Amino acid sequence: MSHLKYSALNLVPIREGGSEHTAIDDMVELAKTLEDLSFERYWIAEHHNAPNLVSSATAILIQHTLAHTANMRIGSGGIMLPNHAPLVVAEQFGTLKTIYGDRLDLGLGRAPGTDMATATALRREQHDGVYRFPEEIDQLLQYFGPDTKQGYVKAIPAVGKDIPLYVLGSSTDSAHLAARKGLPYVFAGHFAPQQMKEALAIYRELFEPSEYLSEPYIIVCLNVVMADTNDEAHYLATTQSQMFASIMKGRMQKMQPPVKNIHSVLSPHEVTLSDARIRQSLVGDQTTVAQHIQDFIHHYGNIDEIMAVSYIYDTQLQHRSYRYFKEVMETLAIQ
Repeated sequence: MSHLKYSALNLVPIREGGSEHTAIDDMVELAKTLEDLSFERYWIAEHHNAPNLVSSATAILIQHTLAHTANMRIGSGGIMLPNHAPLVVAEQFGTLKTIYGDRLDLGLGRAPGTDMATATALRREQHDGVYRFPEEIDQLLQYFGPDTKQGYVKAIPAVGKDIPLYVLGSSTDSAHLAARKGLPYVFAGHFAPQQMKEALAIYRELFEPSEYLSEPYIIVCLNVVMADTNDEAHYLATTQSQMFASIMKGRMQKMQPPVKNIHSVLSPHEVTLSDARIRQSLVGDQTTVAQHIQDFIHHYGNIDEIMAVSYIYDTQLQHRSYRYFKEVMETLAIQ
């Protein structure tokens, strides 16, 4: 596991008792902590019409994070491409690279990141953007490519910027696409682990080397909740259980404090549904999580990077969890 990298994803949730402004401040403070901990990258998601998240204007949040960090790679996890004209995405990210240098990643998803009514309000055309996802990735690759590959319409100042693209997904369809295009693949194991094993196997088997990537590169997103003891970690993890139950019920509650008994706030059915969504979570102390990671790789095969998603109500305990995660990853790297 000596090559295994570690990174983080943030949906910019609003905590109960907090505000949109404090959620963005929390996002920045976490970025600073992760940079001090030498995390590989820090990605920000795109979601719309979600009153518990402040991640709709993803490019603006990325710019804000870049302005408050110095070295860590910052990117999108992801930009939901059907919601945006590729030309505009290229112009925005080309401008960001012009200002901040080679610190940008562009993760791309084909889902709308919202409900269908909001997707209708967002999209340039009615619901066909999902089917044009492969074509629009090609457009972005061209816009970021050398001047010799440009057409009449150029994404200035994106030309020649070569911003790395990553294909995000939660199904085997995305695995086929990433493999065919020779691009890195990021699987959403933090909320949709059902097809993960098959998707990763397909990507490895069908990967075609490209000018962008010579061999497969896999990032898996997983929920991570770490503490000094297993009992404390499972107590803190009741926040993520409430978060996912809220999403599945369409309530979109703000991030809730942990509870001693999850059954006091969720029904048995809600607990079952939530557990199914987050069953691959890394929850526990350092010894437990290290074993979970080893078991994960034994079951799913080698990966290149774990991208941690941490729903912990107390920000200081969240930062501690990421520090413990880094320590575990470094320990595994030297074994």
